[in-house]
Amino acid sequence: MQAAMTPQAVEALFTRSTGQYLCARWDRPIVPVVFGVEDATLSIVKGAIEAVVALAGHRMADTDVELGANLMVFFVRDWSDLTDVPQLLRLVDGLPETVARLQAAGANQYRVFRFDPAGAIRAAFVFIRMDDDLAQVPAEVLALSQAVQVIVLWSDTAFQSLSPLAEVGGRVILRPEIGALIRAVYDPVLPAVTQDPTHAYRLVARMNVT
Repeated sequence: MQAAMTPQAVEALFTRSTGQYLCARWDRPIVPVVFGVEDATLSIVKGAIEAVVALAGHRMADTDVELGANLMVFFVRDWSDLTDVPQLLRLVDGLPETVARLQAAGANQYRVFRFDPAGAIRAAFVFIRMDDDLAQVPAEVLALSQAVQVIVLWSDTAFQSLSPLAEVGGRVILRPEIGALIRAVYDPVLPAVTQDPTHAYRLVARMNVT
């Protein structure tokens, strides 16, 4: 059963730590590529992305005319591995400094978004360091979590206290209310990007349509 979400709860998911409301979605087909995993895990990650894109009512493609691939997912053992990818240094500004911050913080995941001139998501880079904690997470769960977190631009504080996933009958699924929210964000009537907090009320109105 889908839990009801208030406009205030939705607004919080898109209100950044700076106090700015910002909701953005992809406005172009998503073209994923995954590095650093075996074929079995590759199919799981791509399958999760396809499922979340379908849930949103969005679309995928074989290539992006500008970048080739616009959703790049990197699995590494150590953050320093990222600086050994010359092409990545050109795609992600300030990567060495970012790597240093991630090492200092002991982080195990990080996401970078790029935007088109209108502010919609143009590309996303997902970096996952497989530490001992993430090594215990089933590949399906990790893949679904990452797919959910790149399908829209959430707040930098979203999901800190509550995961977008839930366990039901021994299976991990996307929370129905988060799925409904993702679908609402992709309603073609709504803007692809907005900084207007009243947008949260429009999202809730669409989530409650049966």
